[in-house]
Amino acid sequence: MLLAIDVGNTQTAIGVFKDKDLLCHWRISTHAEKTSDEWAVTITSLLTVQGVRFKEIKAAVISSVVPAATRALEEMVSTTLALKPILIGPEAKMNISLLYDDPREIGADRIVNAVAVYNLYGGPAIVVDFGTATTFDVISEKGEYLGGAIAPGIEISTDALFEKAAKLSKVEFRKPARVVGKNTVESLQSGIIYGFAGQVDSMVERIIDELKVGERDRVKVVATGGLAELLVPVCKTITQHDPLLTLKGLKILYNQNT
Repeated sequence: MLLAIDVGNTQTAIGVFKDKDLLCHWRISTHAEKTSDEWAVTITSLLTVQGVRFKEIKAAVISSVVPAATRALEEMVSTTLALKPILIGPEAKMNISLLYDDPREIGADRIVNAVAVYNLYGGPAIVVDFGTATTFDVISEKGEYLGGAIAPGIEISTDALFEKAAKLSKVEFRKPARVVGKNTVESLQSGIIYGFAGQVDSMVERIIDELKVGERDRVKVVATGGLAELLVPVCKTITQHDPLLTLKGLKILYNQNT
C-alpha cells in the first residue's frame, strides 16, 4: 500500500492507495509543530478506523509547503516504517516541463496538481485550488507548466474582514437566497460567495485570453481544494470538480519516480 500525504498551510490531505485504487482518504488540520511521533499516532489512528495496519504501508510519497511538517513526516516514515519517502518538488521526475523563472519557487502542491490535471484531463488546462490561497495553475497542450496566479484565500480574506470591521460578525459560508442581501448576514454571504466566484471567473477568462487557444472550450478548468465544493456551483468557468486531484497527482508522481 502507498501512503500519500499533501501538507498545506491550513489542511493536510492523506490517502492510502492499494494498487491503482484510492482505498481511503482524510482531510485534517495542519499543525506545523506536530512531531514525528504525533504524526505516527494520528495516521495510525486513521488507518485503524479503516481496518488498515500501519505496517501494511510499503511506500510513501509526500508533498508539503510547511518545512517543519516535511521534516517531521520524513522522520516518521523513516523511523516508524523504515522507508525512504519520495518528496515531491521541482527536482522530481515528471512528464511535464516547468517553464517558471525559478522552479524552486513553485509550491509542491501546485506541481502535484499540474501533473495530475495534465495526466488525467490533458491540456490546455487551468487548475483552481481553493485552499489557504486561491491558486491558478496553467498547463499547455504540450504539458508545459506555464505559471499561474496566487490570490488570498476565502477564509483568510474573511477572517481579516471580521477582525478589522467591529460591527461585522462571522457568518456561515453558504450560498445566500439572493445576490442583493436584505440583511447583514445575507449581504456578507453574497459578497463572499458571489464575490469570490466573480474573481475566479474573471481570472480564468483573462488566462484563457492570454493563452490564445482559439476555441475557448478546449481549456479544461478543474477545481480542487477544501472550499471548492462551496464555490464550484456558482462559478461559470469551472468545467470539472475533482476534490481528490492532489492525492491522485501524488500517486502519478510516485509511479513516475519509481
